Parts: sequence; C-alpha cells; structure tokens
Amino acid sequence: MCKQSPIWQIVFGVLPVFLAVLIAAMLVIAVDRDPVEVVTNIWEGAFRNTKSFAGVLNFWIPLTLVCVGLTVTFRSGLWNIGIEGQILIGAMFASWGALYIQLPEALAPLQIAIEIALGILGGMLWAGIAGALKVWLGVHEIFGGMALNSIASVWGIYLISGPWYPEGGSAQQSAPFSKVALLPGISDDWPVSLLALVLTVMALIIVPLILNRTRWGLQLKATGKNQRSALLLGVPINTVAMSSFLVCGGLAGIAGAYRTLFTYGSFRPLASGGIGFLGLLVVLLASTRTLWIPVITFLFAAILSGSTRLRVAMQLDASLAQVLQSTLVLLFLLVGGLRQRFEARSATPVEPEAAQPPVQTRAGGEVIAP
Repeated sequence: MCKQSPIWQIVFGVLPVFLAVLIAAMLVIAVDRDPVEVVTNIWEGAFRNTKSFAGVLNFWIPLTLVCVGLTVTFRSGLWNIGIEGQILIGAMFASWGALYIQLPEALAPLQIAIEIALGILGGMLWAGIAGALKVWLGVHEIFGGMALNSIASVWGIYLISGPWYPEGGSAQQSAPFSKVALLPGISDDWPVSLLALVLTVMALIIVPLILNRTRWGLQLKATGKNQRSALLLGVPINTVAMSSFLVCGGLAGIAGAYRTLFTYGSFRPLASGGIGFLGLLVVLLASTRTLWIPVITFLFAAILSGSTRLRVAMQLDASLAQVLQSTLVLLFLLVGGLRQRFEARSATPVEPEAAQPPVQTRAGGEVIAP
C-alpha cells in the first residue's frame, strides 16, 4: 500500500468537520436562526467566565476517564457497551460510602479515599461480570453489557425510591451528602476538583504508556488483532480479556464517583448521564490514537456545556449540540471508510525481486562465487 500524500491526509481530516458544520448550519437555518449566533452562544456558554470553563472541565474529567478505559477494551478487540452501567454502579458504591461512612472532618481525606476506592470496586465488579459472561459463558459483550446497563438502572431507581429515599424529598435523588464526603473544589471561582483532575491526567499518561511499552499491552494488541493467532503464540486471551474489562471498569467507577461526589452531591439514578455511550463515540473517532482523546473530549465537553445557553438566549433545544456531535462521528467514520478505499485503489503492487542463486560458503566462511 502506498503512503498517502500530506494533501490527502489534510483533506480527509478536514472534510468530516466541514460537512458536520455544514449540516448543523442547515438545521439551524431551517428553524429560522442564525448559525453564527448559535456558535457565538455556545462559545460564550463554555468560556464566558471561569465558572463556565470549570463546567467544561467538570464534564471533561469523567468523559476522559471513561474514554481512557475504553481504549483498553478496544485494544483487546472488545466492545464494552456495559460502560454506562459500570459508571452507575461505581456511583452507587461511592454513594453508599458517602451515606453510611461518617468520619470526622479531620479525616475528610480518608473518607474521600474510601469513597473513590468503593467507586473503583463497583466499576470493576460490574465490568468483571460482563467479562465473566464473555469469557466463561460465551455471551457476547454487547448483549451482556446492554443487559447489565438495564439492571444497573433499575437498581438505581430502586435505591432512591426505597432505602435511600430522602425524608421530605422526591424519588429523583438521594439525600445530600455531608460536606466531609464531598470532593472539595479548588476555589469558589474555580469549582473543579483538583484531585479528580490529577487522577485524569495520570490516567492519560500512564495507560498509554502501559498499552505501548509493556508485555500486557502487547498481549492486548495481539488478542485484538487475531485471537486464534494470539492463542497459538501462548497469549492467555481469557486472562487478557478479563483484565481489560477490570481496568476499564475501575476507571469508569472513578468517573461515577466523581459524578456523585462532586457534580451532584447526591446519588441520582441517571448519574452516568450518557457519558458511557458518548465515550464509545469518542473512542471510535480517536481510533487507536490515544493522544487525541483529551482533545476530542474537551471539544465535546465544550460543545455540550456551551449548548445550555441556547435554550435561554435563542429558545433552541440544547440537543442541537448532540446532533452536531453524532453527525461529526458518523461523518468521520464514513470518510475513514472512503479513505481506506482510496488508499487501496492508489496502492501499486510491488514486483517480486528476481530469484537469486543461493550463496555458498566454504568451512572458513569464504564465499564461493556462483
């Protein structure tokens, strides 16, 4: 296959963005609105002040954690559709710690560490069930993941309508967590959890290094490319699959804990907020290029956070941003397929070299001329 020219690389990279913006502009014009005004309002909604920018970061943190985890399962060739349920179970476990473990204020760091550890445990537990269904019972991870997502959602509704039903409240969220149980923000002007931000940056650095520089990462890649070949090479594909699920579930559990311990300050049955499914789209868009994940997640977080201003300023539904994101992902996949076909047609077959006579040597290593 021939190497693609830089011009065509730029064309195939810019074309999906241009088409997605064009389609979104046509939708805005169809409802008699100005596309430039829409972009301006989204920008102001995301970056007009420090609190707006903090809102972008507060969505970027859990989305990025989820996407980093999904790169692990994608590397092993697994579609972890159950990521949404893993976020929710992680949120449940962390919420249990916030509601029932009451340490003194002097031990607030220990309280938060326990809650985050419980969130990791919950995410790993739910991911481990999906992995066990896949590895030992032969249930495809897509079907098993969707079933586990539904079970997690039903469980969350049961908790806030039963054991966690707040006194004098409604069946939409649990009682608010105590101040000791909440993740602290940097300041009033920067309501962002520094601990969660550090954990996210560490995940962005450590996970790609593990995937690209360790034996386990090589085993993940071999399993994802061809399970049969990996098995013949001695790769324990079942162990690799389970470990990828557990790592992804742990990161999803941190994301769920963050949503309850900082974003909401209480448990909600929809604490995941569709972040898992959005993360699947982001990883499809980034493919194996992990360095692009924080950039894409920041772009998506900015669009979603800024789109809340559309309802107030222009009487437009904020779902317009989701239409733009979904269209962008779809067009990237379509253009990616066109690029592969273009590369295949542009490839020139390599002519086999002329057969050379075998080289003969004497005992001392001297070459005998043919």
